[in-house]
Amino acid sequence: MTSRREFLKVAGGGALVSFSPLLPSLFASTASASGASADEKVLVVIQLDGGNDGINTVVPYADDGYARARKLLFQKTSELHKLNDHVGLHRSMKAAFELFEDDRLAIVQGVGYPNPNRSHFSSMKIWQTASIDSADHGGYGWLGSALDYAAEDVERPNEASTAQNAIFVGGQETPVALWGRRSSAISLSRAEDLQLELSSMQSAVPSPITSRNLNDIEQFVRKQSVTAQSAAKAFAQQNQKSGSTASYPDSGLASQLKFVSQLLRGGNTARVFYTIQSGYDTHANQESSHSRLLGEFSEALKAFLNDLKAAKLDDRVVVLAFSEFGRRAAENDSAGTDHGSSGPLFLAGSPVRGGLIGDTPDMSDLVDGDLKSLIDFRQVYATLLGKWLDVPSKEILRHDFETLRLFH
Repeated sequence: MTSRREFLKVAGGGALVSFSPLLPSLFASTASASGASADEKVLVVIQLDGGNDGINTVVPYADDGYARARKLLFQKTSELHKLNDHVGLHRSMKAAFELFEDDRLAIVQGVGYPNPNRSHFSSMKIWQTASIDSADHGGYGWLGSALDYAAEDVERPNEASTAQNAIFVGGQETPVALWGRRSSAISLSRAEDLQLELSSMQSAVPSPITSRNLNDIEQFVRKQSVTAQSAAKAFAQQNQKSGSTASYPDSGLASQLKFVSQLLRGGNTARVFYTIQSGYDTHANQESSHSRLLGEFSEALKAFLNDLKAAKLDDRVVVLAFSEFGRRAAENDSAGTDHGSSGPLFLAGSPVRGGLIGDTPDMSDLVDGDLKSLIDFRQVYATLLGKWLDVPSKEILRHDFETLRLFH
């Protein structure tokens, strides 16, 4: 008889993605039975996918090197939302500036890692596994490992846990950051995703699958299908009582964050929510697309945090927004920017100590045309793990990293 864990092992890593919507720990009713609580701290991650141009996001307008490096992409000082006498937010980020003024947005400057990798795939694996060693990139993610640790059950060490979980809101493959040995990673894009049919689930079984295991797999799928149908009804009841009347802008990211808010308002007990805003790989004609993306990010973030504040949930939720790398200091000949190294990272929410964290990278002091990395991203992770998710950071990161003053 093939066990559920053996099935996932036989089917490969994709099985966790393909079948993750079936996992009943999505719902408060099931998770409560496992000892989870609907009032625990929550981390919401926004992946700014493609490599955000941090230089034109948090603009070093007082740095003479900025005007020399950016001629076509130069942002006028008069149009920026000034954070201090040296840097300002892009003109489209008014909503983020208002969060900054309200002490609900921290901007960590110059975030990267040693010997930066300019490959999207490799650099994202580094961020998602919290390891520079490529040997670790086929394993579990930093958040999945953290949830594994938090949900550890010494009496049943080989069984999957439903006491802690993560939810990926989006249509892409579940990010590596959420992969864990025992924690459940659930992938959804909207509430209707929970209305699953057995035929579609069976067609999603990945290869290779041997005939010896097929009957056991079918039994597993059928059993989970019945559970999912019951869980979908529970979610519908939660959604009805969420009661949100908040106004969100019309963008994909805003819709995803609104769905996260509905889940939280309905009593969902997930500790981590994850979503992706794509489009930041701006090699050509960057100005208009980058401005649009930053505006959508800024407005969606503010709407989400205001929604949570109205629901009196804001003291439980922190948002992390990151990109796999920044862009080169100098613009290219196509009115765009190429893959770089360090960049700014955003943390938002009422528990966050708002303001600028760290020094602003000097655009006249570059390494091979890139900004220097002044803060290791794992310092941010260590702070979030230890100070927010209540998980010993060394257990996950395998090294001691100096923490930052990110929370009140």
